[in-house]
Amino acid sequence: MSDAIYDDVIRTESERVEMAVDIYESVDCVRDHDFGTETNTHQPLQCAGSDCVKIRSSRAAVVCLVLLCVLLLTAVIVLCVHIHTNNTNYTQERDELLTQINNLTKEKNQMLTNTTNLTDERDQLLTNNSNHIQLNKQLNQVKNELLKCFNGMDGWFYYKFSFYYISSERKSWTESRRDCTERGADLIIINNSDEQNLFKREQVSGFWIGLTDSDVEGSWKWVDGSSMTSEFWKSGEPNGERKENYAVSYSSGWYDYPCNNDFKWICEKNILETTFICNRDHFVI
Repeated sequence: MSDAIYDDVIRTESERVEMAVDIYESVDCVRDHDFGTETNTHQPLQCAGSDCVKIRSSRAAVVCLVLLCVLLLTAVIVLCVHIHTNNTNYTQERDELLTQINNLTKEKNQMLTNTTNLTDERDQLLTNNSNHIQLNKQLNQVKNELLKCFNGMDGWFYYKFSFYYISSERKSWTESRRDCTERGADLIIINNSDEQNLFKREQVSGFWIGLTDSDVEGSWKWVDGSSMTSEFWKSGEPNGERKENYAVSYSSGWYDYPCNNDFKWICEKNILETTFICNRDHFVI
């Protein structure tokens, strides 16, 4: 309840008390006259001076007491209304604070969950990195051992995790492949331009590669059964002539030839796929 309402209540009660005082004084003056006495029938209504003063004093005390009671009651009512209003506001603020606390608790729990997930991912990355480092060490060890193994062996050289053997004689495609398999390898599979250009730098030209369409005419596949991902055919090749089902690589590109033609060949073995054992002349599985 506002101060303006409180002032209005006090003013109204004061006016009522003053009216009651006036009424009580008039009644007392009338009551003090003896209407049954004939001698005073025609006398004006008067009060004895001392009696009227006493009566008025007692009436004033009663009126003040009533006024104080009214004021006290009004104050109690105003205080109760004020307390109730404040309690309502406090309850709303409490509920809002509880809601905010619950939201903050949920956000905290979500952040903890995210932190835990990130920690797990970090640990996994560290583990993977450690495994990768260990694998690189093992590969380097294998490479070094293989380089020692093949050092000085005629015809073999290492390039990007593979060993290559370049023949010094000429044979048919079938015999060339047989020689590679006896060495624990197979005819070379060329998957990119780096590998194709490698043998240009080595000044090797006209050698059998592991590419054929002997199973299905026109469907060229490598000796491991995979399809070509890169093609380096010479313009106009393959020419589609019958029995020319095997590929020969020149510095200018690939050509198709019959199987029984004699060419040099190149064997390839990936060190990631097989464990090697060295002997005096070549490596075997």
